[in-house]
Amino acid sequence: MWSNMDELEEIRERKIQELENLMSTPKIDKPIVVSDRNFEQTVKNYPIVVVDCWAAWCAPCRAIAPIVDQLAKDYTGKVVFGKLNVDENPETAQRFGIMAIPTLLVMKDSKEVDRIVGVLPKTELEQKINSYA
Repeated sequence: MWSNMDELEEIRERKIQELENLMSTPKIDKPIVVSDRNFEQTVKNYPIVVVDCWAAWCAPCRAIAPIVDQLAKDYTGKVVFGKLNVDENPETAQRFGIMAIPTLLVMKDSKEVDRIVGVLPKTELEQKINSYA
């Protein structure tokens, strides 16, 4: 009987470890592509996601892109960054009422907790993100 209990305890520990691994933020060090099709799943998969809503023709979007790329590296394992092209994904842009770009949606536990509109310096973006990370 004791061997069965030991085996059950091993299984229990292994399952706990698997669940903890699933819940931790993966080591993603660059923005992932977010779309109308995968938006919901993306924000459900990761505890904190910052979605950069942008368009190819938008000069301020191009200006903030390297900052978002660097933040993705700096926050690897803590925050997942995504990029949503609003021209190619109008449903999500409309659903969140994106009226100006760039707009960064800060999503925590699948809910929008903050929104950053326009280009801000990296230090200011970090201050806002740190309050959720």
